[in-house]
Amino acid sequence: MIFRKIFGIAFLLLNTVLFSQEKKAPQQLDTIVIKSTRIDLPFKENSRTIQIITSKNIANSAATNVADLLQQVVGVDIRRRGTAGSQADLYIRGGGFDQTLLLIDGIKMDDAQTGHHTMNAALPIEVIERIEIIKGPAARIFGQNAFTGAINIVTKKKLKNTLSVNAEAGSFDQLNGAVTVGAAFDNSSIIAHVGALTSGGYRENSDYMNYNYFLKGVFNKKKQPIEMIATFFDKKFGAQNFYTPESYGFNEYEETQSSLIGVSTTFKTAKLKITPRVYWKRGQDIFLLKRQDPSFFRNQHITHKVGVETNASYTSNVGITGFGVDFSRVSISSNNLGDRNRMMANLFLEHRFKMFNDKLDITPGVAVTYFSDFKFHAFPGLDLGYQLADNLKIYGNVGTTYRIPTYTDLFYNSPSTSGNPDLAPEEAFSKEIGMKYNSSRFSYSAAFFNRKSDNLIDYIRANTATSVFTATNITEVNTTGFELDGAYHFKANKFNQILAFGYAYLNDDILDQNKDLSRYSLNTLKHQITTRFSSQFFKNVRQNIIYKYAERTIGTSYNVLDASVIVDFNKSSFTLTANNLFDAAYIESGFVPMPPRSLLFGMRFRL
Repeated sequence: MIFRKIFGIAFLLLNTVLFSQEKKAPQQLDTIVIKSTRIDLPFKENSRTIQIITSKNIANSAATNVADLLQQVVGVDIRRRGTAGSQADLYIRGGGFDQTLLLIDGIKMDDAQTGHHTMNAALPIEVIERIEIIKGPAARIFGQNAFTGAINIVTKKKLKNTLSVNAEAGSFDQLNGAVTVGAAFDNSSIIAHVGALTSGGYRENSDYMNYNYFLKGVFNKKKQPIEMIATFFDKKFGAQNFYTPESYGFNEYEETQSSLIGVSTTFKTAKLKITPRVYWKRGQDIFLLKRQDPSFFRNQHITHKVGVETNASYTSNVGITGFGVDFSRVSISSNNLGDRNRMMANLFLEHRFKMFNDKLDITPGVAVTYFSDFKFHAFPGLDLGYQLADNLKIYGNVGTTYRIPTYTDLFYNSPSTSGNPDLAPEEAFSKEIGMKYNSSRFSYSAAFFNRKSDNLIDYIRANTATSVFTATNITEVNTTGFELDGAYHFKANKFNQILAFGYAYLNDDILDQNKDLSRYSLNTLKHQITTRFSSQFFKNVRQNIIYKYAERTIGTSYNVLDASVIVDFNKSSFTLTANNLFDAAYIESGFVPMPPRSLLFGMRFRL
């Protein structure tokens, strides 16, 4: 009943406030084509809940990395264990950190060891063109890891003969530096980025030293363009209480590496588009329970994923058909998890019908997946959309989704944690209904969703007397939620201003089953509010204020205010970023308190 009232009020506000505005040219967001699916569609025509973070949004975010940036999106829960994204877990709509898929230019970056490493593959914000956030079941589009959603980071296509140098310094002995180069030639172009982020830490054993390397090139542009991407991220950081409470007295430490090489091209005719791709992803993780005594407890895991895939779409008189196949092999070499490998094959098929003067769109689809250790599984789904007006659309979708256990779920062993080789895969049936409105001045979306999950995996103690958490399938979990997201564009003193607002509500019954015994399920965001005011009142000065409110299921809540000021000159910019201005004391994950108030000064020069 409360959802109906909220939706009714939202709809009335939409009609009374929006439709009274004069018609203007569509805003730039409407022209963005969503590239993370096989059927390329403009943003406004898609019948799913998709949010776009543009390069302009990134510049006005007061964020210095992707983890901090995604925290400003309602329905997305980034649980950090420190600054600079040294380790951050990614959740969408109350799912687990293993249930969200990250993609880089459409390449699936799932990690067979654990979803804790998902954000290790996130790119530096200097090379990002936009971020596509697809919420809800996306298994029929991407495969099994897109249990609750997917995030596709789209890199910049080209930077013509540009050299950008960035330097930052601030609280906790933070020192950041980066160089980004773009060059365009007659038949090719390249983008290269090198960056380093270091800090002495805001608490004991929270120091870090992170290095980022990125290279993207387009070759043979005049005949058959070939695109190549290569990344390497190396992180070394103190991991105080990342996995154990302070009372244990451990001095944890971790080193991670994430690298990617991918090559793709696209063949096009008037009706057919085919995009083949090959890629190799490597991950490495070294963990010490005692930083100064590696022999006490040391884990080392090295994972590989090698894949080849082809995605295609065909346009005919009856609509657009999208289809694709991909084959991959994942392997792990670990002193704890053993030496293991898995073969995976996926077949994707979907078709988009349009009816009633193209106002109604219907897109049924299915993905069929084979795992060498979990056999065949199918994920059917259906998207529906109806264009009520040029800028107003209602939509709904249903679908099944699925996730096989990670190697950590199956085989991990330590004094406090035990894997379970008898785990069954997670399954869920999801449904959603929503509406979205986009104009040059106002964008608005609202969605209700429900997810019924079976065999969810959590780490549970048999009773409070034992300290060993064992990977276990929870019988059934029901998740219901509501999301509201909007942005208003207006002018003041002849300059563009943006006021953005988002609210998300989520309710599930996990606590009813595992209130005192669960490790990961106690931290769900029940209420989430995000607001951003990006303003400019003088020619060369821009300001951004970002407010975030979070209330978690167990009752804890906190308010966080971030802000930034950017002063632009001809070929340079000076920035001041302030995080946690309220100096709030809060925890996002586990036992790790988040940083207190901090300042970061920056300079960027462009040649």
